[in-house]
Amino acid sequence: MRKLIRLIGFVITSSVLMNCSSPKSVIMFQSANQRENTLSLPPVYEQTIKVGDNLSIQINTLSTQASALFNSYAPASQSEQGNLPNSSSTGRGYRVDHDGYITIPVIGKVEVNGLTNSLAETLIQDKLKPQFNELSVSVRNQNFRISVLGEVARPGFFPINSEQITLPEALGLAGDITIYGRRTNVMVIREENGHKTFTKIDMTKRDFFRSSYYYLHSNDVVYVEPSKNRLASTDRIYVIAPLIVGTLTSLAIFFTRF
Repeated sequence: MRKLIRLIGFVITSSVLMNCSSPKSVIMFQSANQRENTLSLPPVYEQTIKVGDNLSIQINTLSTQASALFNSYAPASQSEQGNLPNSSSTGRGYRVDHDGYITIPVIGKVEVNGLTNSLAETLIQDKLKPQFNELSVSVRNQNFRISVLGEVARPGFFPINSEQITLPEALGLAGDITIYGRRTNVMVIREENGHKTFTKIDMTKRDFFRSSYYYLHSNDVVYVEPSKNRLASTDRIYVIAPLIVGTLTSLAIFFTRF
């Protein structure tokens, strides 16, 4: 009897010890130089408009009727959507056609393919100035979204209304990396010019703040690889579970009979 109890205790203790990770593999943003408290960040990423994008365009003039005409094509405002910062827009918006154009009332077709939102705002405003003296234009891309997969608390697909998000912020949306995730091997999968790139990021080092992958792009996929301990512990569950169940069953039968 005592041998059985000791065996169970040994197996459980061994499993716990084998799952332990060293602090250096878990602590993020470590610095090789203790005096390095300031880092230069890469340029802020600004997405360009592509064929197939759905744009939210708000055009406001002094004429209520004219504003209503333009904005009837725009998606629901954030307040109408419940003011959720990461909720996807529900309205139609302005779709960029296969030639890179959108069609706006009064001015007709406008080529926006390859432009940033700020350049598109300026272009639309310039085309409307002959008809309206006072106006404001706001362009937002409704297609900005990322995916976070692997060893995180809440893996999933996240629309980003702000059109700007960093890798740490994306991991925060997903509930952070679990204790089993490899912080030294976080992969960012990105598609550019018809090619996919697979880049591994070491989140335990501060140097990654200088990386071009610090700011995520639309449709980036972040994958956190599970550690060897995670894989080993999963395998051990299938080995240990029958042993523990069998032992407990034997103990239950023994105490029932005696």
